[in-house]
Amino acid sequence: MNNFYKLSAELPSGKSVSMEEYKWKVIIIANTASKCGLTYQYEGLEELYKKYKDQGLVVLGFPCNQFANQEPGSDSEIKEQCLLNYGVTFPVFKKVDVNGEDTHEVFEYLKDNSFALFGKKIKWNFTKFVISKDGTSVKRFAPTTKPHKLEKHIISLLQD
Repeated sequence: MNNFYKLSAELPSGKSVSMEEYKWKVIIIANTASKCGLTYQYEGLEELYKKYKDQGLVVLGFPCNQFANQEPGSDSEIKEQCLLNYGVTFPVFKKVDVNGEDTHEVFEYLKDNSFALFGKKIKWNFTKFVISKDGTSVKRFAPTTKPHKLEKHIISLLQD
């Protein structure tokens, strides 16, 4: 599939959300985990979201339990923990797979449309992708790249 806006994902409530809702916004997508050494990045993602949401930024979190069982909770527990521990107000979707035969379609698209130095497979939690307003450009950032390091790239895309 070559059109990001034809994809959809499900919220913990069971509501399906079309990525079309985010058309003409700059989007950060991250596979997340609440028991990971990088979980503090929720705070940085939330800071970017609050700072730039009125200018057209949206952050989308996709919990994933594929890396060392670091997201074992239910979807509702994950959502509650994100809010209570990190003040997350951006959308957090149902838990997904980001690798393997059950890879969620959003991550299939992201991996197929971004450059990764050592292959397309996602290596760890908090791999981040930034999508341009028109959905055509996808830039991938390593799990260890702190959210504030994405800011210059986000500002540039917001100004396009």
